[in-house]
Amino acid sequence: MPSRLPEDPNTLEPDHALGGAVEHEMMFFDRLRSTPAAARSFVAETLTQWGCTERLDDARLCTSELTTNAVLHGATAGGLILVRVVRHNTLLRVEVHDSGDGTPSKRKAQDTADDGRGLLLISAITDDWGVEKHQNPGKCVWAAFHHNAVPAC
Repeated sequence: MPSRLPEDPNTLEPDHALGGAVEHEMMFFDRLRSTPAAARSFVAETLTQWGCTERLDDARLCTSELTTNAVLHGATAGGLILVRVVRHNTLLRVEVHDSGDGTPSKRKAQDTADDGRGLLLISAITDDWGVEKHQNPGKCVWAAFHHNAVPAC
């Protein structure tokens, strides 16, 4: 499931060629109710190992929202969800890949609704986010965060 990061950290669109060093970790998860919690832990552990904790809470929250969407709306029954964390210079990106064909979009939730605010929340706390369609069925929904380039990160 290919994904690219921008060469220019001020351009967060994923359609630019990679340049410079990239570090990434990924993990597959079954489509289970427990997947969002497991994915949050995976992302937190990865960012902590890299010493990139500046946007940790934002990344955990986005991971939870994106994996919840993948479990509820994206992955097919018995399907897998791939969570990938990428560090590129001053940019962190969390990706959630699933086998669903739908394209997530922000929507205004009704005041009494219990759900429907996830992508509004993601757009408020990320520096950018988007959806990439796969050539085969499926998609990648990603959230990007600028972070300071400190010696450990």
